[in-house]
Amino acid sequence: MARGQRSNTALVRGCESALERLKYEIANEIGVNYDAQGGYGGDIPSRLNGAVGGHMVRRMIEQAEQQLAGRQGATRF
Repeated sequence: MARGQRSNTALVRGCESALERLKYEIANEIGVNYDAQGGYGGDIPSRLNGAVGGHMVRRMIEQAEQQLAGRQGATRF
């Protein structure tokens, strides 16, 4: 690995299975069928795999924003 690049590891221990479930859920929503290939995505174009990753990030950001909005609403004076 080149110097200065980060590895693709989760920051929170034990979250790998949740991220994997989220990946399959979003892939099904946008029409990428990993299940038909037994979970193997090597034959799927990188553009589609990138779309799955992009949608995962969007969903995680939306969830974080909702959590922050909930906290802010509860602590306002």
